Amino acid sequence: MPPFRAEHMGSLLRPQNLLTVREAIRDKGLSPEEAGLPAIEKEAVGNVIKLQQELGFKAVNSGEFNRTRFWGLMWDEFDGTVALQEAEASMFRLYHPDVVSLIEKDRKVMPGDSVIAGSKLKHNRETSKSNLHELKLVQQFVPEEEWKNIKLTMITPAWFHMRYKQGKAYAEGVYENDEEYFQDVAKVYQEELKMLYEAGLRNVQFDDPGLAYFCSPEFRSGYASDPENTVPIEDLLDSYITLYNNSLSLLPSDLHTGVHLCRGNFIGGRHFASGAYDVIAQKLFTELNVNTFYLEYDTQRAGGFEPLQYLPKNKNVVLGVVSTKLRELESKEELKRRVEEAVGWIAKGSGESREEAFKRVAISPQCGFSTHESGYPLSEEDQRAKLRLVREVADEIWGEA
Repeated sequence: MPPFRAEHMGSLLRPQNLLTVREAIRDKGLSPEEAGLPAIEKEAVGNVIKLQQELGFKAVNSGEFNRTRFWGLMWDEFDGTVALQEAEASMFRLYHPDVVSLIEKDRKVMPGDSVIAGSKLKHNRETSKSNLHELKLVQQFVPEEEWKNIKLTMITPAWFHMRYKQGKAYAEGVYENDEEYFQDVAKVYQEELKMLYEAGLRNVQFDDPGLAYFCSPEFRSGYASDPENTVPIEDLLDSYITLYNNSLSLLPSDLHTGVHLCRGNFIGGRHFASGAYDVIAQKLFTELNVNTFYLEYDTQRAGGFEPLQYLPKNKNVVLGVVSTKLRELESKEELKRRVEEAVGWIAKGSGESREEAFKRVAISPQCGFSTHESGYPLSEEDQRAKLRLVREVADEIWGEA
């Protein structure tokens, strides 16, 4: 079962012909079929899976080639959601790291694609197609006996809620309060995961920059000074953990779940926030019911490994110690030293031997290589070198997949 000793976080650099076709669809008004997208997308996904297989990665995925942004179209496909075109700034937490970084100053406000609940949220198998399409596309290039290793990345259930002011994640009158809203979000995720499990999914990774933003002093300060917030920030974190746990509550035991925390990895290698895990680690690691934590750890922006002492014995950690923002290759010896340091803190907190703690650790790049489809500082050769480095270091530490 996942996680494997060498992992990567999902998004990979798109080939130019795929970017060109998507540009034609956007700019010329062509349908995907008129532009030739299905064939080009399939070829690109096949090639990127071959790359992962050649480099020795077990948890292969689509590279997120089916998406423009890492969160994809999943939320757009739920019944009840409304995509925002021009939104008032008063809807948003203007201290939320994504909103701060992506707001367009000459418009009202639009931090990337954004949706709210315009009516009650419901899952609809007729319209919830993008994740299923992505999974089935990957399955075409993987032997059936290895389908269980395929990793599908999925946006956190709290993604849109966190960027909006309190009570603004849904239109007026749709929900009485956040608790009612979260109940429907959990039901929608339960149904989506059930559908994907029936199609063969056994490995899901939730991408959640928002959890890492709770580590940001700037976000915490902004939240505390916002007079519209009637819920303390620790209660907000509690509500998100509960939302996750409810969303995952009906899953079969053989579906591996993980959550990836990141402080931003956008066009040009930008990050959005800083702050160590210390402030959330004990609560997050002990109360969030996932199997694995995929943690950004490539710079001092994420702090030290001390918070790993709170990792329970039944959970794993994947250390994101390789940068996807900087082209320079990390030192193998330094990476090994850092893994050793992390293992020491895990063993100290759990009372395990170092040998036992090592069994619950893996390594990866800090984030994806292309969380938006274009504009990243690494080349395809840089990406290959980084992935090869992860695989080689994992082999030299553990000697297994």
